[in-house]
Amino acid sequence: MKNKAFSYLFYGVILLIEVIILSSCSTDDLEQDYTEGTNEYTNEWMYQQMKKYYLWNDAMPNQGDLSVNPKEYFARLVKSDDRFSYAIHPNLPETAPINLRQKFGFDVSFMQYESKVYGVILYALYDSPAKNNGLTRGQLITSVDGVELTVSNYDNIYKNMVTATQLNLKLISYSAQSGFFNAKQVSLMQGFSFSQLLLSQVITNGNTKIGYVEIPHFDVGMAKLFMQTFQELKNKEITEIILDLRYNGGGDIASATALSIILAPNIKSGDLFIEFEGNKNGGIVKQSFQQALESNEKSITFDALRNAHPNIQKVYILCGKHTASASEIIINNLSPFMDVVTIGEKTIGKDVAGFPIEDDRISGTQGWVLYPSIYKLFNSRHEGSYSAGINPSVNADELQNPEVFALGNRSEILLNTAINNISGNTGKMKMIESKALSLSKIYTDADALLVNP
Repeated sequence: MKNKAFSYLFYGVILLIEVIILSSCSTDDLEQDYTEGTNEYTNEWMYQQMKKYYLWNDAMPNQGDLSVNPKEYFARLVKSDDRFSYAIHPNLPETAPINLRQKFGFDVSFMQYESKVYGVILYALYDSPAKNNGLTRGQLITSVDGVELTVSNYDNIYKNMVTATQLNLKLISYSAQSGFFNAKQVSLMQGFSFSQLLLSQVITNGNTKIGYVEIPHFDVGMAKLFMQTFQELKNKEITEIILDLRYNGGGDIASATALSIILAPNIKSGDLFIEFEGNKNGGIVKQSFQQALESNEKSITFDALRNAHPNIQKVYILCGKHTASASEIIINNLSPFMDVVTIGEKTIGKDVAGFPIEDDRISGTQGWVLYPSIYKLFNSRHEGSYSAGINPSVNADELQNPEVFALGNRSEILLNTAINNISGNTGKMKMIESKALSLSKIYTDADALLVNP
């Protein structure tokens, strides 16, 4: 079971490095003293691969005890503050990181309002178990599997939700006008979610036309869709753009590059866009806009994307605790070329990238797959190192009120803040009525394993 996003994201970078360095399945450097299929056989391979590719290979411990479980052994090799490196075995589902979006197709956060705790549906993926069973953004969860949410148990309930294969939720809706209404029970079975829609609209604010685009993920091959979407917005003569990346965990670097090519004013194809810095084996890889685009996108040219560039000089990006990886590349790597105003909360902080390393030494048998952090990411000014997250230009909590509006609704807090910022009404802010609650770091780190690239 490959992490698809990791698999496609970094092939372009791999092509820029000598084959001898990237022969991840070579057995030349591996000892052959261990019996195939044993922990020692696997862990020796893990150690050698990590020693070769891992960004922080100089900080790795000695080989140590090779007889332990490979999952445990890999964890011993990883730097203590590295949240993003992991290892899975395709035939052992329990080794794969999981989250609610992956299993049921929705994201949730928690808030306290009038002394009660609620789980807030933040996002329901299109054609997911959640969406197909009526879950929508803004609904409030009051109990899970018959257990009412409280300040003392919501963290543990979230843990149980992530590991469950079925969820029984008690939901209620809320509006300032009607109060609480429409209580109901919903049962969800674990299932799949597929490609997500790219939503766009034009918002007229006085004499200003604002393009709003909500991007759920940077899937492979989105350049054409981005080009069509922004050409339509350009034809409607927008002069401002708001990108909603608050639930975008990343994806394909080439697709993120395509979007950047459309957005940035006055760029050339050869301008440096991104820099990858690895250990002494990986070295430094620099890619222009065109090189980053062509790493995984051959059908759409740089010039074709530039033709869809609307009349904008600034981009407003809505971000938060789920914004990661390729989305953070958009924020960090566009900043040398245009004004980037981020609105919301601090991002996840995935300033590293890598590619999958598969153990295919035994013919016809699937082995472990490693997803180590291999490169640090920087923009053209060598700015990066945002592992603690990127702080927003304008802080705004989308859960500061119990009424949570749909994405794209002008009353939605982050979008409303962006519109006010564009119009110069930066002093406008709704009264804070509810309090967002944090999840334990162990759970947020587990979610972080699934962000891309």
